[in-house]
Amino acid sequence: MLRFLSIHHLAVIDRLELEFEPGLNVLTGETGAGKSIVVGAVGLMVGGRASADLVRTGEDTASVEAIFETPEGRELIVRREISAQGRSRAFIDGALVTSATLRETSAALVDLHGQHEHQVLLDPAAHLDVLDEFAGLKPDRARVADAFAAWERIRQDRERLLTGEREKNARAEFLAFQLAEIERIAPAPDEDGELAATRQVLANADKLQRLCGEAYDALYEGDQAALPALGVVWRKLGDLAAIDERFSAYLESRASVKSQLEDLAFFLRSYAAGIEASPARLQDVEDRLALLERLKKKHGPTLLDVMARALALRGELHDINHAAERAAHLEGALDDARETYLRAATALSDRRRAAAPEFSRGLEKSLSELAMARTRCGVRFADARDEAQWSERGLDDAELYFSPNPGEELRPLARIASGGELSRIMLAVKTLATTDAPGKTLIFDEVDAGIGGAVADVVGSRLLRLGRRVQVLCITHLPQIAAYGGTHFAITKAVKQGRTHTAVTRLTTSEREGEIARMIGGQDISAAVRTSAREMLAAKGAKGEAKAKGESERRGRQ
Repeated sequence: MLRFLSIHHLAVIDRLELEFEPGLNVLTGETGAGKSIVVGAVGLMVGGRASADLVRTGEDTASVEAIFETPEGRELIVRREISAQGRSRAFIDGALVTSATLRETSAALVDLHGQHEHQVLLDPAAHLDVLDEFAGLKPDRARVADAFAAWERIRQDRERLLTGEREKNARAEFLAFQLAEIERIAPAPDEDGELAATRQVLANADKLQRLCGEAYDALYEGDQAALPALGVVWRKLGDLAAIDERFSAYLESRASVKSQLEDLAFFLRSYAAGIEASPARLQDVEDRLALLERLKKKHGPTLLDVMARALALRGELHDINHAAERAAHLEGALDDARETYLRAATALSDRRRAAAPEFSRGLEKSLSELAMARTRCGVRFADARDEAQWSERGLDDAELYFSPNPGEELRPLARIASGGELSRIMLAVKTLATTDAPGKTLIFDEVDAGIGGAVADVVGSRLLRLGRRVQVLCITHLPQIAAYGGTHFAITKAVKQGRTHTAVTRLTTSEREGEIARMIGGQDISAAVRTSAREMLAAKGAKGEAKAKGESERRGRQ
């Protein structure tokens, strides 16, 4: 969902900041006020083509920045900069990205309707998803995807086994060489850590022995050793405890203190005696560590990874050495997986073909209500019976075909030229079956081209209904549509000090009345026109609430 849009030095816009809301946001204004520039700014956010012509005269750069809220609730900051020389840069969360990355990221966040190159539904690959959504085939799709994944995994295993004998032999020699190297060194888990600790001790053997000896003498055998001296302390404490029992608690710890100090003394003595101050032993440890480091560099960052690699090498060698036996097993498994996939994919294909006429009729009815009464619709399928064409979507490719004019043949959706017709088709498709994630931003431009009256009311109602699932931004010239908006922005253009400036204002309730009245009656607004505007806003608001309540009740009954 688009939360915030900032535009600097783009065409006639000097500086503009907009905060959008969930639901239906409408933008209105006179022709040429700059509404299309706002849409173009969003187009730049989704990877649209940038050119030097977009930079405001006299400025070095133009920039557009947007804050999106992802379906997971995370904020995503997207920025696009265009230089006066025509170069552009894109950033996502402050990191420089390519145009391809920008388009891929924004595709899940924004869908523009009215500028053909940005519309997701112009990609025939998306049409199958819409049909499946309409027919409720998601569970069937999931079963087909699982079956395809199982078939593909077994097929790839078999392909690896069916490589040429020369390749297999060369591969076997290479694997055997790697495995022999690991087995010759025979690393143990955490052996490198233990050896590093041993090396530390051996490298400091003389110092350790000296320190242990000095500590042992100071504790046990020296002229001023601590343990014999403590005997005097305990006797004094005994005398003190006989006078004041508060010393008794300290006297009771005598045995444990003595035991701990004696344990420490004996450990110091045995530790010093056990140190092997041998340069040869130190060299052996160094050599072993060097071998282990070489293994880790070749086969994994840790010795556990090296041992896992050895296990994988043994498994692959076994498969190569038993390729014929393994291939026969995989052939049987592949036949079973192929049959399972074909059964699931064929069932899905049958359900799609059964649902397609109903989907087409639903689209035709919906388009009829949107002033496209004679539009014919159809879904055309292309079979993918060749295994190379199989996919997790099944055996079908499907594309939506339309004919807005009587007597004309059905044509692919992408070849419909009218932006207004295309926007209404998109609106009809998305209200019939939308694959958009909740909260996605849909932008409709030219959706009101060539319509008015009751049809405009239907369009506004559809946009309002769509806005309950996704965020909708609609640019319109019709008051019947604008009155449905939950948030209303007015776009104006003025000349100040010889420069054209475009401004956008978020309207209050009273200001909306004035804007709707302007859209109804022009610049000379009479009291009657303002009353009509007020009544229109009230009627559309009541109608929207009634439809929302009706839909809520229907969902409750279901």
